[in-house]
Amino acid sequence: MIEVLRAGLCDLVMDLGRPGRRMLGVPAGGAADPAALAAANRLVGNDAAAAGLEIALSGPRLQFPQGGVAALTGARFAARRSSGAPVAWNETLVLAAGEVLTLDRPETGCRCWLALRGGLAVPSVMGSRSTFLPSGFGGHCGRALQAGDVLRCDVPANEMKLLRASPPADEAEGCLRVVAGPQVGQFDDVGLAAFFGTPYRVDAASDRRGLRLAGTPVSHRRAELPSQGVLPGSVQVPPDGQPIILGWDGPVTGGYPVIAGVITADLPRLAQLKPGDAVRFVTIEVEAARERAAGQWMFKELA
Repeated sequence: MIEVLRAGLCDLVMDLGRPGRRMLGVPAGGAADPAALAAANRLVGNDAAAAGLEIALSGPRLQFPQGGVAALTGARFAARRSSGAPVAWNETLVLAAGEVLTLDRPETGCRCWLALRGGLAVPSVMGSRSTFLPSGFGGHCGRALQAGDVLRCDVPANEMKLLRASPPADEAEGCLRVVAGPQVGQFDDVGLAAFFGTPYRVDAASDRRGLRLAGTPVSHRRAELPSQGVLPGSVQVPPDGQPIILGWDGPVTGGYPVIAGVITADLPRLAQLKPGDAVRFVTIEVEAARERAAGQWMFKELA
């Protein structure tokens, strides 16, 4: 079990999401980087889809009254253990009874994932234990964790080994690779030059529903468009010309023109963008994007 002594800015119970509900207006949601959560789960001997914690921007202070086995993946946060033992990322951590784990702010990036052996035992809603904040369901009481919350873990179902993981290499060097969107023809040369030729900054008014960008306005024809299906990574341009990258809890339909879509291989980078970060877009052909599948995590048994 875990006791929350201090809540972080946004600590959410997440698993791999609830696909297949978009016709009901419910996005798949789930961990912003599902491969990172799955890797953390493997490090503690869980099924890849077990529920863990997604921690963003400022972390919590957690006590483990009976001890436990944990793993952290994703962005490295300034962290400490009450035992004085180091807090390693991407490997199995054994926590003593009564030990406290404190996560402060990320050294780089935005989000990390914490898996506990057995997985967090919260009710499943529509086939998932993920928190969906816009509607207040799933996860722990449909909300971010608060001080005083107590979370329990399921009984472990699998054997485990002490492992160390290596995340896939980041080959795009800070840019987001995109394919052309369905309404790219709505944008003139000036608008396209602004979108691909100038940097943007992630605005403070960003969350899991979408990342608002600030920079050179992207001009386009303001024709009325029917509502259309959209996915995480879709880049919409509203009338003010400031792009919005739709996130994991974003709407399933939208009426703004979609200029581009972030490729699947770069969605983990999208998960690590925080307010103030610079964003540049680089175009890539659809076939080339398909060839660039998401990188694979590698695992090595600890001696």
